Amino acid sequence: MSTLEKIKQIVGKQLGRDPEEFDESTDLAEAGYESLDVIETIFALEEEFDLSINFQANDSEAAGMKTVGDIVRMVEAELAKKGAH
Repeated sequence: MSTLEKIKQIVGKQLGRDPEEFDESTDLAEAGYESLDVIETIFALEEEFDLSINFQANDSEAAGMKTVGDIVRMVEAELAKKGAH
């Protein structure tokens, strides 16, 4: 399963919707995401991908997490960092 597919599963579960409703351009706020959903999604991403994501809800990285594609890019960057160690 690709990173995108895994993230669609996580987002779908978080919102109680079919993961197939989402693609990389899906706007999280328009899909119904709220701040608590973002935090719970970060926890789910850390568990699914065995990552430790340094996420602060008030920083610029959080502001850059607007779409499913943004989450994919963030996870892939964290995976790349992890692989470089």
